[in-house]
Amino acid sequence: MSVNFDDYIPNWRTQLETIAYNVLVVVREGKVRYELNGEEVLAVKDDVLFIPQGTRRSGQNWYGAPHQKHTILFTLAHHEATGIPYLDKGSYSKFTLSSTPYVFHCCERLYEEMRGVKGYRTQICQGILQELLGMLAREFEKTELPPSKRKYADTIRTYLLEHYRDPIEIESLAKLIHRSPNYATALFKEVYGHSPIRYMHQLRIMEACSLLLHSGMSIAHIAQYLGYYDTSYFYRIFKKHTGLSPSDYVLQGDPLDLSKLFT
Repeated sequence: MSVNFDDYIPNWRTQLETIAYNVLVVVREGKVRYELNGEEVLAVKDDVLFIPQGTRRSGQNWYGAPHQKHTILFTLAHHEATGIPYLDKGSYSKFTLSSTPYVFHCCERLYEEMRGVKGYRTQICQGILQELLGMLAREFEKTELPPSKRKYADTIRTYLLEHYRDPIEIESLAKLIHRSPNYATALFKEVYGHSPIRYMHQLRIMEACSLLLHSGMSIAHIAQYLGYYDTSYFYRIFKKHTGLSPSDYVLQGDPLDLSKLFT
């Protein structure tokens, strides 16, 4: 039906209503609050929320802070099972992506195709949506972990989100969950698809991209600000994750699609 990209909209809100379509929400940044059949549901960065047709739904920014998300509105044939558990169960589902780049890429392609006027748009969009729904079904299966594992991985992730500029040691992350460093690394990779240290570098490089284009800070200052006290090491890490040196990224002048960089 439609594809939207909500890019830090101030005072975003959607009224309480019973929706006559399905909504797929993919959160890229920030937090968004929904009320679904009287239950409060909070979706945060890298969360996917499926809201089925017939749900009594409203939504708004979380405490006024804007967010960034994709929303895809679509319908399904009545009384026909799809074979995809989260679509067929009849109630909302929420899970966290362990790998985001290609999911974001599919959302972007849908958004671009729906806004365009090229031929075969309907067939292409249906194909992209089917692929996306299938990929998310796989992601949903990954989340069927023991609650303790999910809790441990989320504890580490929350710490990294809050302290990614600080020196990070696997040993200190392991102490957060009272487990061994090897266990902490393997658990985080099982849940989120990569090691805690790689995730830390991703967070740093994503902020570096923003600072390079918008802050006026020197490359050396950005490196130090993000915890890279050896500027040459920062250059190597930046190029490893983005394919460009910091200088080339600045010369390019336009923000890259960060979802395509961290493959």
